[in-house]
Amino acid sequence: MAGATVEEIKRETRVYRNVFLALAAFTAITVAISYMQVSFALALTLALLVATIKGSLVACYFMHLISERKLIYTVLLITAGFFLVLLFLPLGSYLGSTGS
Repeated sequence: MAGATVEEIKRETRVYRNVFLALAAFTAITVAISYMQVSFALALTLALLVATIKGSLVACYFMHLISERKLIYTVLLITAGFFLVLLFLPLGSYLGSTGS
C-alpha cells in the first residue's frame, strides 16, 4: 500500500478486522450446528452453507478477488466447469453399464 493515506490504511484494517470477526462468528455457528439435535442431512447442509460463506469471505477479502477484473472470474468459471465435468464423468460410465 505504498502511498496510502492513514485513513485508507485504517479503513482497510477495519475491513480485515470485521471479516475476521465474521469468520470467528461463523466458526462458532458451525460448532453450534454440530451440537444441535437435528437430522444428519440438515446438519450437513447447514454446515456446508456456513463453510461456503466462510470460503467466500476468505476468497473475496484475503485473496482480493472482490476487486479483480472480469478475466479472473472468467477463468474461475471455466475451471469450475471443468471440475464439474470431471466430477460427473464417472457417473456417466456407471449409469451406462448394464450392472452384470
